Amino acid sequence: MAQGIPSDLLMNATLINDLASVAKDAALLQGVLMRVKESPNSSEVVTYAPFTLFPTPVPKAPFLQAMAVQTHYNTLVDKISQDPDFLEAALASTIAVDDFTARLFKIHQQVLKEGRLQSIVLGLNRADYMLDQKEDGHTSLKQIEINTFAASFGGLSSRMPDVHRHILRVAGRLEESQSIIDNNPAVGLAKAVAKAWELYGSKRAVVMFLVEENQRNALDQRFIENELWKRNIATIRKRFEDVAEAGNLDQDKRLFVDCQEVAVVYFRNGYMPQNYGSEQAWEARLMMECSLAVKCPDIGTHLAGTKKVQQVLAQPGVLEHFFPDQPQIVAQVRATFAGLYTLDVGAEGDKTVAMALATPNRFVLKPQREGGGNNIYGQEICEVLGKVKDSAERTAFILMDKVQPVPTQNYLLRRGTPLQITNCLSELGFFGTYVRHGKDMVMNDCVGHLLRTKSSEQLDGGVAAGVAVLDNPLLF
Repeated sequence: MAQGIPSDLLMNATLINDLASVAKDAALLQGVLMRVKESPNSSEVVTYAPFTLFPTPVPKAPFLQAMAVQTHYNTLVDKISQDPDFLEAALASTIAVDDFTARLFKIHQQVLKEGRLQSIVLGLNRADYMLDQKEDGHTSLKQIEINTFAASFGGLSSRMPDVHRHILRVAGRLEESQSIIDNNPAVGLAKAVAKAWELYGSKRAVVMFLVEENQRNALDQRFIENELWKRNIATIRKRFEDVAEAGNLDQDKRLFVDCQEVAVVYFRNGYMPQNYGSEQAWEARLMMECSLAVKCPDIGTHLAGTKKVQQVLAQPGVLEHFFPDQPQIVAQVRATFAGLYTLDVGAEGDKTVAMALATPNRFVLKPQREGGGNNIYGQEICEVLGKVKDSAERTAFILMDKVQPVPTQNYLLRRGTPLQITNCLSELGFFGTYVRHGKDMVMNDCVGHLLRTKSSEQLDGGVAAGVAVLDNPLLF
């Protein structure tokens, strides 16, 4: 395959159109589906999730590097979540200017004040990377972020290998079809949830998915739900409003919603300010955090995934704090860091501002937000920093080196859009799971991967945000 597409197929328009039709049918049959609304007044419909016509070539070495370091990232996130002094110091400047992070930190303080009731910790995260190519041609793996809250597409990505295998077989690329590796993060994610449920110790209790009213990727979550049902673990889906209206804690702080005991709260909603539409939503979050239920993520793990923590981890000596006398692990983790710079008030922050204003195209300005579509690029960095460069408001952001991947070419299959060859960039994610019971880490795994591809014209991206599409790596 050359630049992402077999060279002998590149100009064969008739075959490409036939393959696209085959690909859509394969995606529908495999359940690679998303919910959409055709118009504001129409009911929801189901269509295939967007994906690439062909898998994208990915070098094997950085792929294996990211897979190997994932369990260390799991351990790191867990250690950060259990270190209130570190979280307070790392987030001090941010919570002074960012109301959302401050509100989350207030819940964290309340939980610490009342005392952590639950010794079971469940982590489902996803570390995302891009391949950075320097002018001398050297390529290296660089982390974009680690998602500790509602890391998505473990379900749909579990079905994508069969879709691309089928496409390549139809295209006569049998050898390449056999080179697509197995991938089933949904099973691994469900296994970790099931372990936490088992440790909770009540067979009558349920796993509660805390969700939005309307979620485009609800079907992605159903894969995990189905895996839990296979293990005879009941699941329910509730909103913040449902918990506020029908939730309560008994005298032992066990959480009940609609009279059902909840063993695990799996947050798929609650990572953006707009997710909390009322004061009752915040009260529901606090009630869940103070309950005996296992939270995924708990409030400490939520804060561990903030952009500010990501930036602080890149400072000298910080990784050593979490991995004392483990220089090999420190080196493995640090090797994946891109350049990260503070905007705290002071000489170092002033230097960062000057650097960003002088060469904005080298950087990405990141607010403390998740979900895609929040990052700031290019001239807009100058506009934003120009307004806040001399005030503490700039500490609501961090600055990161812009990763420079090599574009490939592919076709992006998206409902209602024309089929055309596109210059693309890809982002590779690895799903990590861990379960800790007291001081014992009873599970710590890398359970699969996700490849997302977007047009190189798009700066920010995400499948749920409507920019990126699902893909598979073809290792070489």
